[in-house]
Amino acid sequence: MRRAILTLALTLALTLALTLALTLALPSFAGAAPAPKMAIDSFAQLQTPLPYPYDEAANADRAVARAKARAKKAHKLLLIDLGGNWCGDCRILTATMDRPELKAFLDKHYVTVLVDVGHFDKNLQVPAHWGITTRLEGVPAILVVDPRTDRLLDPGVVSDIQDARHMTPQALADWLARWTK
Repeated sequence: MRRAILTLALTLALTLALTLALTLALPSFAGAAPAPKMAIDSFAQLQTPLPYPYDEAANADRAVARAKARAKKAHKLLLIDLGGNWCGDCRILTATMDRPELKAFLDKHYVTVLVDVGHFDKNLQVPAHWGITTRLEGVPAILVVDPRTDRLLDPGVVSDIQDARHMTPQALADWLARWTK
């Protein structure tokens, strides 16, 4: 009987410790700044043609390092948009991010840098720096980084918006607001 009580107490203590560890490891969404209200309801309302936003000739390491330094200095988060000009979802995301209401919000909370990953065969050292060494699940993939600690804030969900065209503009704005304060 005593052994059973001890086992139960140990199990409860481990469960509590694991719950606390997971709670501290996950990003806090409760304190996130509210996303701006998007003025469009559909991506069909985006200005066309959609941009080709990824500079295929850019030095990604240099661009990320500069953006990270600006983010750290400005006390903002670093948002790294991994994608390619061939990707319709990537182009929809960047066109949505360029909407005035979302751009103002992003500029307030993030320093954003776009990184061309080709067809999953270029600049993969960028996500690898934050431990993503397997093939990206899809693009666009968003890395949200705290530039002070160099910690990835959105592990496990970086490719959540890879199917952006099946979201709404407001859902994209809400997703991007999750890590802000």
